[in-house]
Amino acid sequence: MSSENSIEIARPRDASDPSLLPAAAPMAMPEQDFATEPDVQRKGPVVQVLGMRIALFGGAAMATLAFGYELHRVLSVIGMTPLQIVFLVLSTMAFGWIALGSLSAALGFVSLAAGDRPDNIELPDSRGPLNERTALLFPVYHEDPARIAGTIEATVDDLAAHGKAHAFDVYVLSDTRGDEAGAAEERVYRDLAARCKGVMAIYYRRRLENKARKAGNIKDWVERFGAAYPHFIILDGDSVMSGETLIRLARGMAAKPTAGLIQTVPKLTGGTTLLQRLQQFASHVYGPIVAAGIALWHRDEGNYWGHNAIIRTEAFATAAGLPELPGRPPFGGHIQSHDFVEAVLLQRAGYGVHMAPTLDGTYEGLPPTLMELVQRDRRWAQGNLQHLSIVGAGGITGMGRVHLAMGALSYLVSAIWAASLVVGVLLSLQSQNAIPNYFPDDRSLFPTWPVMDAGAAARLFLGTMGVVLLPKLLGLILEIRRTRAAREDLGATRAVGGVLVETVFSMLMAPILMLTQTVAVTEILLGRDSGWKAQRRANGDVTLGDAMRFHAPHIVLGAVAAVIAYNVAPALVLWMSPVILGLLLAGFVGWLVAQEAGPAMSTLLSTPEDRDPPPILRRALAAAEAWRARLAEPDMTPANDAGAVVAQSAA
Repeated sequence: MSSENSIEIARPRDASDPSLLPAAAPMAMPEQDFATEPDVQRKGPVVQVLGMRIALFGGAAMATLAFGYELHRVLSVIGMTPLQIVFLVLSTMAFGWIALGSLSAALGFVSLAAGDRPDNIELPDSRGPLNERTALLFPVYHEDPARIAGTIEATVDDLAAHGKAHAFDVYVLSDTRGDEAGAAEERVYRDLAARCKGVMAIYYRRRLENKARKAGNIKDWVERFGAAYPHFIILDGDSVMSGETLIRLARGMAAKPTAGLIQTVPKLTGGTTLLQRLQQFASHVYGPIVAAGIALWHRDEGNYWGHNAIIRTEAFATAAGLPELPGRPPFGGHIQSHDFVEAVLLQRAGYGVHMAPTLDGTYEGLPPTLMELVQRDRRWAQGNLQHLSIVGAGGITGMGRVHLAMGALSYLVSAIWAASLVVGVLLSLQSQNAIPNYFPDDRSLFPTWPVMDAGAAARLFLGTMGVVLLPKLLGLILEIRRTRAAREDLGATRAVGGVLVETVFSMLMAPILMLTQTVAVTEILLGRDSGWKAQRRANGDVTLGDAMRFHAPHIVLGAVAAVIAYNVAPALVLWMSPVILGLLLAGFVGWLVAQEAGPAMSTLLSTPEDRDPPPILRRALAAAEAWRARLAEPDMTPANDAGAVVAQSAA
């Protein structure tokens, strides 16, 4: 390690008590140079995977060309105007994105329906020995300390029950600002460390400077303590992982030296609002085929989502140090969506980035309201658009470039869809005012009558709806099969009803998300930074007035769109009705989905984890409530609770 790095590490960095940290175990984490290509021996994908990728992208390309051909036949009644060409290009691009996602989901469906395991890495069971230490990292930024402490306590207890607590240490890595909030955090985690003493070490560090946000938080840990741990697992503020899952990940990483990262697919749990219930249900029914499809064609060139994943420390330190991007925010500065880029850098260095979609025991929460979802989406949009400046970096694998490009396109496609709608309205206006030319050929003695190809229009509509709804249908088929195998009462009926309800709400919320993402993309392109706000994870009261004020731009735009469409052509209102209705009802929908889901919706949209919560989730919830009660006491004395986890484990 360089002397410069040694000096940097020695400099005070903490606002927390040094006694809450272990001895330093520094590891250098140099910034990577995107302009140079590392000299790495890289093994390409096996023929079967290459063929799968060709089939996937080739199939999506063929479906997109067919869509474009049929749309061209509908538009070119006599000839194509420049505006029609723009509409054709925009609509075809949007369809291509949907087709790729649907075919990937279909690939996952075929695998799961056949009984195959799409995981691209074999993980040992939890019964064998653990000869290496693993750090559990909880990077927090103004999170509820009672919830985090409850999760940690439940995790410690679960690992102790498996006899593996000695192989793990916990680090709470705080970026929380303000002395008062920091002191409250430190009080909780000091007490937690006392309670877990003798079972597992709990460390707490709060940075003085929040350089590079979460990515900088993790880098600071690697540079100061990383050498003591061959690998580490990152958990978000709403993440929970069972002891068995943590052990299997640690054993899997130890058994495969070429693996740089293993990403799990967390199940969405713990939601109480209607929005959370809708997202949990959708993730449960459609998520498995989507995740399976991705795992199958990604293989060991997968992606990283920033949490619920295990990472090889040395690989991460030597390959994934993020540089500052040139220029000013939002495109310059530190890399916001660091996880995608870190996965790509690990691949660039020759390490495998694996995915284990069928691994159980990994969970996360989700935003309780549409407002929170939109605000989180704004940050993600900026981070993903930043990737456009990295996609051409030296040494990145072909799949790495695909990941970066798809991340950016996932937000650009909303702007493309919005633009196609605007152009569609202009086309309708043009058709109303244009004087038809019945003699496009001056040498013809007979007029050419414009006749729409009704067959092409029907095929276009049915094909588009089929591609859009295909993942929902395939997910429903597997869910019905699962409920029958489990002999669940009214399982199939509940699944069908849940899919119908979720589809209706998805259609209503789609225009809202389209508009907000379009505005976000526009703001980012104009140079507006998203900032860094704490994520609100707990439910809160959202009044109808709050929702109306927040969604006022959506409502106004919906009304304007309805008036314009009606004046252009009354039939255009029907064509745009899904978008117009979603925008007009944005305030009401935003308020409704922020409310607690009633008994009927909670039952209809329930998942197996809702009906029978796994033990680790029950423990974490109970422990969090106990911490909230303890924090409400006038004086919390750590000594009184010392050894509590030991006692629980022994029991």
